[in-house]
Amino acid sequence: MSPTRSQAERDAMTVEIGFALLTGVFVAALVFGVVVSPLLFTDLGRAGAGVLSAVAGCAAGVAFVWRVVRVLRRFTGRRAG
Repeated sequence: MSPTRSQAERDAMTVEIGFALLTGVFVAALVFGVVVSPLLFTDLGRAGAGVLSAVAGCAAGVAFVWRVVRVLRRFTGRRAG
């Protein structure tokens, strides 16, 4: 059985999860924009734009997951230590 948590601990966890998701979305949008930015300056054609968009989407997804995991691990590490 897990130990019971106080209301303050549950609130802190909720805030930390919200922070992780919000910053994860911000980082993902930033990565997507950086990867897609060559489309503003070059004409890659339809196929090239599709490939670049797919790569940007994958990179943004990885960045989102990385940020959320990083924030939540730091939070649990701070609580345990």
